[in-house]
Amino acid sequence: MSRDHDDRSARLARAMLQLAALSTLIFTSLWILRPFLIAGTWAAMIAIATWPLLLQLQGLLGGRRAFAVTLLTLVLLLALVVPLYIGIGAIVDNIDDIASWSRQMANWTLPEPPSWLPGIPLLGAKAAAEWSAIAAQGPLALAEKVTPYARDLARWFVAEVGSFGGLLLNFLLTVVFTAIFWGSGESAASSAIRFARRLAGAQGESAAVLAGQAVRAVALGVVVTAVLQTVLVGLGLGVVGVPFAAILTALSFILSIAQIGPLPILVGAVIWVYSYEGAAWGTAYLVWAILCGTIDNLVRPLLIKRGADLPLLLIFGGVIGGLVAFGVIGLFIGPVVLAVAYMLLQEWMAEPAETEVARP
Repeated sequence: MSRDHDDRSARLARAMLQLAALSTLIFTSLWILRPFLIAGTWAAMIAIATWPLLLQLQGLLGGRRAFAVTLLTLVLLLALVVPLYIGIGAIVDNIDDIASWSRQMANWTLPEPPSWLPGIPLLGAKAAAEWSAIAAQGPLALAEKVTPYARDLARWFVAEVGSFGGLLLNFLLTVVFTAIFWGSGESAASSAIRFARRLAGAQGESAAVLAGQAVRAVALGVVVTAVLQTVLVGLGLGVVGVPFAAILTALSFILSIAQIGPLPILVGAVIWVYSYEGAAWGTAYLVWAILCGTIDNLVRPLLIKRGADLPLLLIFGGVIGGLVAFGVIGLFIGPVVLAVAYMLLQEWMAEPAETEVARP
């Protein structure tokens, strides 16, 4: 009896030591790889989302994977270089207009509120009163109200510019890792599926496949929605003649990808149109701005649901909750986690019913 007890104690101690050693090894490995985790995660998301495109391109190039990977890698690099080039070129070309516009803004006065504003239920009268009060105070008072926000915006911009080098390095690492995943995608996918199967059997394998579908669906929904929203915003800015429409359109695409949306640009554009084009054009553009600012809430979930057969509420909660919890990359992490949890929960709830049916 004492010998059996000693054997159990020895096995328990050995198991605890093995668990502690394994945990230490995993933690140390993650700590070493910590500088590359964000870039690696983004690379995995991009590779999964664009895998069908890679296979189509590979087929067009006669099955030569290396050429397809090289071409897509160049496209990914251009995704950084081209917007920077266009943005810097637009600023340089319009530097005189920007300086003139800045001087005009120093003496700009807010016009009286539109006649329809007080008629809006609940908030219309208060908003019109605040608008009239600010307009009556003149440009100096308006500048005093705007200055704190402008200072915060400038401080945020300086901080972002200061970290531009780190962002550029992360982007280059993402490109490199994505090219590696493209080149060895089948091997990486097979390893992930084997790991999931080893971890949780058939349920683990199904969860891995569902995770890939969720990532691809979210990428489709986010990118296509951002492109559609940017086209609509740019079209509206061009029609009403808002200054620096090209720069604002490019900024709208960045904000849409980041899931902030073009609302800050649209608000400023609506105020400008009311000020310089009158109430008729201002009201018409306001309707257009509301369409541009809200269409993503309809299009994005539908596109994501088309790519992954999951409940719409689950997709919406995963996208918004993931964005709040993890930042932009949470757009992919949130739906993946909720999709896997939903699938496992559905299978777990279905198991007792299947057992009862099989029971004599």
